[in-house]
Amino acid sequence: MTAAFMDLVDVTIVNIAIPSIREDTGASFSSIQWITAGYALAFAAGLITGGRLGDIYGRKKVFLIGIGGFTLASALCGFAASPEMLVASRILQGGTAALMVPQVLSIVHATFPAHERGKVFGLFGAIVGLGAVSGPLLGALLTEWNIAGLEWRPIFLINLPVGIAGLLLGRKFIMESKAPKALRLDLIGVALVTLGMLMLIYPLTRGRELGWPLWGYASMAGSLLVFLALVVFERAKARKDGSPLVELSLFRVKSFAAGIAVQLTFGIGLGIFFLVWTLYMQMGLGWSELRAGVTGVPFSVAVSFAAGISVQKLVPRFGRKVLQAGALLMITGLLIYIWESDRYGMGIASWQMALPLVVMGVGMGLIVAPLTDAVLSEVPKEHSGSASGLINTVQQMGNALGLGLVSVVFFGAIGDGLKPQQVGPAFGEAFRDSLWWVAGVLAVIFLVMFALPARPRQHVEGGDDVVDAVDMTDAADAVDAAGSGAADGPGLAKEPALTS
Repeated sequence: MTAAFMDLVDVTIVNIAIPSIREDTGASFSSIQWITAGYALAFAAGLITGGRLGDIYGRKKVFLIGIGGFTLASALCGFAASPEMLVASRILQGGTAALMVPQVLSIVHATFPAHERGKVFGLFGAIVGLGAVSGPLLGALLTEWNIAGLEWRPIFLINLPVGIAGLLLGRKFIMESKAPKALRLDLIGVALVTLGMLMLIYPLTRGRELGWPLWGYASMAGSLLVFLALVVFERAKARKDGSPLVELSLFRVKSFAAGIAVQLTFGIGLGIFFLVWTLYMQMGLGWSELRAGVTGVPFSVAVSFAAGISVQKLVPRFGRKVLQAGALLMITGLLIYIWESDRYGMGIASWQMALPLVVMGVGMGLIVAPLTDAVLSEVPKEHSGSASGLINTVQQMGNALGLGLVSVVFFGAIGDGLKPQQVGPAFGEAFRDSLWWVAGVLAVIFLVMFALPARPRQHVEGGDDVVDAVDMTDAADAVDAAGSGAADGPGLAKEPALTS
């Protein structure tokens, strides 16, 4: 959870501090773009490989290497003497995050029996909600406080004590796990995945700044050919020695395939919303970084609360309807936001935004935690690292696609040559147009969710029979009441058989 939180915060914390970084280091606009894009590219390109390395060499070992490297890279970022050193350190930070992050879900999947995973994924969902909004708020506070005259540097240095604590605690408490049969690293698969991800995400990340050049579209189209070559090669690799980088058989598991589709679409919606929301408050309404960060607190609290109760209380009773209710609630929150923004215009206050943000936050919380559980619930343990890497990669792809679409749905709605008094209303109008797009994406998600299992099916601890989750509520409560962890501690009890 510590590692997951650090990564989520680090993705967003830098954006707030960019003006301070540019002023202090004299970085060019190109360097500034690479400070943000370098992390995202290295992270997305390495996720699937990072997940597979955990399966092969041990998830605990790769996790500790990842969190140690991430902490070191954070120190290098904090003490960077030039823009070039900062860019290189950010790329290293993204690469080590790609080792660390996939192990989070795969360690949970391998360590906890099925009836306990709901609680853990509920906590994971709460951490996702907290990290999503904490980054901008923390970045605003640390930059504004200018601790010891360090300007922007504490946004990176804050990772040092957190990372060291995660490293020490992880070494002591995480149990080692790896694939039960020996696997070998698929180097050709690594090269194809990395090339395909770079060809897709690099043009999306920098397309708007470069004016959407023709080579960008050619690169994105070419990435589809690379991914097709990857599928053909991975099928042959699976037949030859059973050690492909991407386990294509996972997509025959209905819950996994449907969950991946939802994850991709959800990532697109969130990629659009979070960027246009920040631009609307800071550039449209003229709010400070701190005020914009504080405005997001109700959203974060709502996500954390809803994620905590969704897996433990609601999903066992109502199944996928909980996720679909989450999508409908997010749409409702967006519609309220559109109405309020239109009615109050430039005079809208932070407290007036609280209602739509809470409604949206509850909706998001009902989706993020159960979705992760649904995607991994029927994945064989030997492929949990590969599956976890795919989940994270698809989410990053969705975010990148969403960020690419912002130039169309947001900046495309803002005219050129605006007078100063026209900027605010133009940003407000573009913000409302963008929210209609996000609402449309969520409507698609609602429909795709019908492909998810109506009810999750889990195993009773120590048993071989599969039971419906509606009966699991009482069973899990009875096991907890009897002190199931008395002998071995929670999560260390006998593993149930996995659904095939």
